[in-house]
Amino acid sequence: MALAARATAAELAPLETLAGPGIRMLRAPEIGLVMVRGRIGGDGAPFNLGEATVTRAAVSLATGETGFGHVLGRDRDKARLAALADALWQAPTTREAAEGVLAPVRARLAAEATLAKTRAAATRVDFFTMVRGDN
Repeated sequence: MALAARATAAELAPLETLAGPGIRMLRAPEIGLVMVRGRIGGDGAPFNLGEATVTRAAVSLATGETGFGHVLGRDRDKARLAALADALWQAPTTREAAEGVLAPVRARLAAEATLAKTRAAATRVDFFTMVRGDN
């Protein structure tokens, strides 16, 4: 689901051909707000940081699998496709094909992470201390 949430709608579009005609919308894509909570330093007391827009959807396949999709933002099509990805991944007959659609997303995210690490490493400064004397 993390891959589907971070993918673009264009990257998820091939999932519709995998699903075939038996897709039933259980919950049409809805836009709403969720409260984002934070902690200072990761272990402090939680506090309400603010609100984020989220879109959710639920679909059912003709074979009975139910998929749910939640994505940040207001992209209704992406939420529907994320729910479809969830449902297709649950079906043993379409799991491998769904993984094939998500593989380029996984590769793109890995490349973006590597690029971010490379850029951060370029600005790294190593500090050292020289000791003088026999103290």
